[in-house]
Amino acid sequence: MGITETEKGLLWQLRPSDVEVELLAHTRQVVSHDLQEETGLHTGWIQNGGLFIASNRQRLDEYKRLMSLGKAYGIESHVLTPEETKKLYPLMNVDDLYGTLYVPHDGTMDPAGTCTTLTRAATARGAQVIENCPVTGIQVRTDDFGVRRVSAVDTDYGSIQTPCVVNCAGVWASTLGKMARVKVPLVAMHHAYVVTERIEGIQNMPNVRDHDASVYLRLQGDALSVGGYESNPIFWEEVSDKFAFGLFDLDWDVFTQHIEGAINRVPILEKTGIKSTVCGPESFTADHKPLMGEAPELRGFFLGCGFNSAGMMLGGGCGKELAHWIIHGRPEKDMYGYDIRRFHHSLTDNRLWIRERSHESYAKNYSVVFPHDEPLAGRNMRRDPLHEELLQQGCVFQERHGWERPGWFNPQGPAPILSYDYYGAYEHQPHKDYQYNRLLGDEYTFDFPPHHEIIQKECLSCRDAVAVFDMSYFGKFYLVGPEARKAADWLFSADVHKDPGSTVYTCMLNHRGGAESDLTVSRLARDPEAFPLTPAFEGDGYYLAVGGAAAQYNWSHITTVLQDKKFNCQLIDSSEDMGMISIQGPKSRAVLQEVLETDLSNEAFPFSTHKLVKAAGHLVRAMRLSFVGEMGWELHIPKASCVPVYKAVMKAGAKHGIVNAGYRAIDSLSIEKGYRHWHADLRSDDTPLEAGLAFTCKLKSSIPFLGREVLEKQKASGLFRRLVCFTIDKKVPMFGLEAIWRNEKVVGHIRRADFGFTINKTIAYGYIQNPEGGPVSLEFVKSGDYALERMGVIYPAQAHVKSPFDPDNKRVKGIY
Repeated sequence: MGITETEKGLLWQLRPSDVEVELLAHTRQVVSHDLQEETGLHTGWIQNGGLFIASNRQRLDEYKRLMSLGKAYGIESHVLTPEETKKLYPLMNVDDLYGTLYVPHDGTMDPAGTCTTLTRAATARGAQVIENCPVTGIQVRTDDFGVRRVSAVDTDYGSIQTPCVVNCAGVWASTLGKMARVKVPLVAMHHAYVVTERIEGIQNMPNVRDHDASVYLRLQGDALSVGGYESNPIFWEEVSDKFAFGLFDLDWDVFTQHIEGAINRVPILEKTGIKSTVCGPESFTADHKPLMGEAPELRGFFLGCGFNSAGMMLGGGCGKELAHWIIHGRPEKDMYGYDIRRFHHSLTDNRLWIRERSHESYAKNYSVVFPHDEPLAGRNMRRDPLHEELLQQGCVFQERHGWERPGWFNPQGPAPILSYDYYGAYEHQPHKDYQYNRLLGDEYTFDFPPHHEIIQKECLSCRDAVAVFDMSYFGKFYLVGPEARKAADWLFSADVHKDPGSTVYTCMLNHRGGAESDLTVSRLARDPEAFPLTPAFEGDGYYLAVGGAAAQYNWSHITTVLQDKKFNCQLIDSSEDMGMISIQGPKSRAVLQEVLETDLSNEAFPFSTHKLVKAAGHLVRAMRLSFVGEMGWELHIPKASCVPVYKAVMKAGAKHGIVNAGYRAIDSLSIEKGYRHWHADLRSDDTPLEAGLAFTCKLKSSIPFLGREVLEKQKASGLFRRLVCFTIDKKVPMFGLEAIWRNEKVVGHIRRADFGFTINKTIAYGYIQNPEGGPVSLEFVKSGDYALERMGVIYPAQAHVKSPFDPDNKRVKGIY
């Protein structure tokens, strides 16, 4: 399983992610109940509870968010005052405490005991466990369609024929990956804890995470083990194959900070000796999340590694998902956050990016998770053609998938992103007077950010006049070839085989009817003159535009389906060859009519269509679409033409009050219009019917498509969960994870929330279920009395079955 010596066996139930809460619940169930029942052996599970320490208000706010999410999952937790904490844990120093979160059903498992029991249970069901058997190679065959597939595993004792391998080799996972030419983006670090001598009065005390001191205290019988996350961890540069069960000497210069933090929290430790130290190799990843799923380079090669020191805790839940993944091709839960395909292929072998990002994620592991934080490490990896232009205009960038994309525009001028300074560790000079970092720091709040009004201005300019959005980071793919139509019919939930010139918004589904993606598909006419805007192709051609953060995921999903169905067609990636700007708002037509050499009237250029046109003398693909609910056009532009076309648009727009706007504005404008964001309110575990996207499904046609049978069954039996829009009158921000109350029962949690500046309210979307177990009809939605719980405070809410802004969809059609 790749469990390392330094695994701690702590299990917390609450995390700032619904999927992680569910994964942890499964591990807890297996370790505390199922394994024991099946084998009669004890795994060493102790339910001693967990205590999260807050030394300031923001930290306690973060814990209160976890408490509200926990209510949606029936996880008991209590916010305690310093006095109540002292009563629960008499040995604790509470003088500097703001409060704590106590979770009584958290606990501790014994890594060795759990492993032994798991092995027993597996062998009883026919599995074979072969110890001390080094893997020396992975055999790969190339099938008739040129697809690389696993065929065997070589060991010192012979070969095992198999179409499937799971790489659970921990810090050695990269070495194993290299045997099969698979990139495994993780780094190895020294990670340590120490075990104290016996402490009188510590028995049965809860485990403690003191995030602000970056330490944890785990109960170990009548002693404690102490560890944490430092800002200067030691990288294990040359990972040795001969070190499978070895330990390093502890570096006290690095570790002393954790001892100091622990003594501050439990002063008796100052007089307690240290019985043993454990310092072993652990693998860490760029975002502190595991690497799972099928490798994009090799069919049948699965990853289950990079667990960032949480392998025991996540192992049960992740193991179950991985089993599903292998057998059915996809997991049951939304595992995108752990899927290797969340990283772009240009990053997975970029050593600098992996090292910087993994360091920052390690050092910030115990930092408060704020809604709009961005990394400082591994930046400026992918920049679009307008990057420099927008930087000079005050663009504050966000990082997605290696791309720098516009977040918002700061009137105070440029805030460039500097090279990573490792927060001053390893003798790096920390940056002084770092404007970008300061702007991020201003947002370290669960209130509205100080530049709330700036984002408001970007939004209202788009609603009242016109705004330009640089969306060049989008994935731009061509699906072409003799069987492209067959592939498109199967892949896309909507009917995309309309006349050339049409553009269709659609989903792509998995075998369980879940939405793997939402995207626009434009049918192409053949045009040999129009390269790179139209590649040469036989048969049919489609142009796909997908959200940039999920481009690799989409690419891999489509490629896998094409391979499995053996469709004779090609997927071409032109993401880097083109930029894309979107011009949106009631005055967009007036501006673009001066730039584009074509008639932009409703009759000549209706909504949901596209044309090849000249823009300021450059050939572009113009599409009449909107991500924000206004009249507007996207211009897909060859790289070299991006700056001149952008400048022409800004020049023509000056007299109309044109502004630059970023993704923070898109987030707000799109939620106000009720448009979905994939991986927020639409995920691979949500069907389009549940998400209110039935209009993207060609169920009235007879055309088969991936996931169709599930949707038909769902339609017949009624929906048992449904996405609902809520608004609240109180001016407080929400960010997702808030509990949804209906008639005084919790019926779900919020997936996505933002402030809508036009309706001047906080808007929140979440899936609700019927606590009686029946279907969730529109009548059920309308008849409830709702409230949203944010950080333990309950706010009355209104449920809407239609978008509260422009419910009749007039504006995108140019009716103002």
